[in-house]
Amino acid sequence: MTLYPHLLAPLDLGHVRLRNRVLMGSMHTGLEETGDWGRVAAFYAARAAGGAGLIVTGGMAPNREGGVFPGAAGLFSDTDIANHRRVTDAVHDAGGLIAMQILHAGRYAYGKECVAPSAVKSPISPFVPRELDAEGIEKQISDIVTAAMRAQEAGYDGVEIMGSEGYFLNQFLVRHTNRREDDWGGSYENRMRLPVEVVARVRAAVGPNFILIYRISLIDLIPDGSTWAEVVQLARAIEAAGASMLNTGIGWHEARVPTIATSVPRAAFTWLTARLRPEVGIPVITSNRINTPEVGDGVLAAGQADMVSMARPFLADADFVAKAAAGRADEIAPCIACNQACLDHTFSGRLTSCLVNPRACHETELVYAPTDAPKRVAVVGAGPAGMMTALVAAQRGHRVVLFDRAERVGGQLHLAASVPGKEEFKGLIAWFGTMLERSTVELRLGTEATVADLAGFDTVVIATGVAPRDPAIAGQERALSYLDVLTGAPVGRRVAVIGAGGIGFDVSEFLVHSGESPTEDLALWRREWGVGDPAEVAGGLAVPHPEGPAREVWLLQRKAEKPGRGLGKTTGWIHRAALAAKGVKMLGGVSYKAITAEGLVIERDGAEQILPVDDVVLCAGQVPERGLADALVAAGITPHVIGGADVAAELDAKRAIDQGARLAAVL
Repeated sequence: MTLYPHLLAPLDLGHVRLRNRVLMGSMHTGLEETGDWGRVAAFYAARAAGGAGLIVTGGMAPNREGGVFPGAAGLFSDTDIANHRRVTDAVHDAGGLIAMQILHAGRYAYGKECVAPSAVKSPISPFVPRELDAEGIEKQISDIVTAAMRAQEAGYDGVEIMGSEGYFLNQFLVRHTNRREDDWGGSYENRMRLPVEVVARVRAAVGPNFILIYRISLIDLIPDGSTWAEVVQLARAIEAAGASMLNTGIGWHEARVPTIATSVPRAAFTWLTARLRPEVGIPVITSNRINTPEVGDGVLAAGQADMVSMARPFLADADFVAKAAAGRADEIAPCIACNQACLDHTFSGRLTSCLVNPRACHETELVYAPTDAPKRVAVVGAGPAGMMTALVAAQRGHRVVLFDRAERVGGQLHLAASVPGKEEFKGLIAWFGTMLERSTVELRLGTEATVADLAGFDTVVIATGVAPRDPAIAGQERALSYLDVLTGAPVGRRVAVIGAGGIGFDVSEFLVHSGESPTEDLALWRREWGVGDPAEVAGGLAVPHPEGPAREVWLLQRKAEKPGRGLGKTTGWIHRAALAAKGVKMLGGVSYKAITAEGLVIERDGAEQILPVDDVVLCAGQVPERGLADALVAAGITPHVIGGADVAAELDAKRAIDQGARLAAVL
């Protein structure tokens, strides 16, 4: 009997039977834009071989004006069709099925040629879109239909029409962006006319034996968004127009509510899919923050959906489904929803990857080939860099010993896991522990490695991490370090945090919270962010009611700029908003004069003042922990130095894990 009977049950769509209820959801990776179609094929084929029931590609533009950015990939020529055929052939050879997402960005298209129902500029784009006339709308419909036909010709098993997240079709649905008074605006019947027409004409063009998924927005999380009655009305019309399935979209990209970041509770929006499911007769797919087989199976068992969409978990582990089916769920590399190597890369124009799996989107370039010259390898430091190095080196056939002076693996990942909203890091630590336990790596914990201990190894890797930087502030012996605070030191009611980088923000989050983390309590999280019920308030956008702060906190930095500018591109706003909601006073351009019994003496804008705080916490950066590396060099041993010991940059686990994997791949 399978451990996940609902997740692994087949789903019959009539003309085709999906092998399980797991959809690999659409993600823009940037792979198609590289022009390396062997690389694209390898990426999707790996996920097909790993057991995904159905794969949906990243969004393909139906025309140039609809591309998310200039040069965005699409099926515009016979050459494009031939390139995509390489992808579909590879997926089919691996036993999978794949649908192509057709994404028209509308006013979200980052270019001067963008078009929309009305000339209303997006807050996340500098371009005012051109309002389409009737002829222009007909062109967009025709181009979407043509894209679907080309996808069919390229061997895809279906298409997904993107109608959510604030993209083109979604923009027609709501008065927030549709100010028209013609047959494409005004009443809801007119506003929903475009998506319904698109689905009907795509179905007519591709015939009955082709999967047609419509991505429907269940909660817009913007002013003047869709009501629940309108969502249901659209869903029924889309079904009648010929859709095979409805996939869930949550929130517009411009919404000021997080929807997929690590601080969002798991399965936070399945209650909406559960409500829609009895309203239609076709399968309904749920999505957002479902990242383990247990969560997915539980959602299906509760009748909340017919299928679950997991996108980024397939970046973290291509073999997600295969491992679950084999009873090896604890070996699934977990998606921690950090956004650092996926969405942050995408919105910076960089190729997507994954913090926990550097091979994601690099399958043909980062290869863990068996070694033909096994070595004795010592790795010092069981933080993220050292653990990844040890695992990959052992996988390749090297004999690896991993040293750490602590009694447990994980290093400073444990600090991250202690911060409210970052509970997913606990799963990452557990995964590393499981994989090390089942590997050939010899663990020597509670051991302070010395030069003598390392002298007999063929290769030595130093991954000893970082130490707090000394900020040289008068009276700093009165202060606490971030290490003290995050490992349980008592802290007073009024606190100054010195340093507004990632660690300073994490420490401030830690200090203002008490009791249950909102990430662990969906009702509390919804109150804090103002996620209402679209049956009660249009768009589901309610007034936030955050809990009062546990402490009064000042977050300070020397730079004369807004604190938090250096945080993640797609998550920085979440951290800033969360602290602002807790009343944290964030100040830039601060000089630190002294820490006294009365508080912290600072100078700002030429004026000196005392912040009357009970405690000061130092988060003023880190320096590499290189003592052992320097001693080895002095003894004539040249080690590899990686992670924080190489560059002390804000506890950057993404860089550390990637560096460790790439080193181990070539040892």
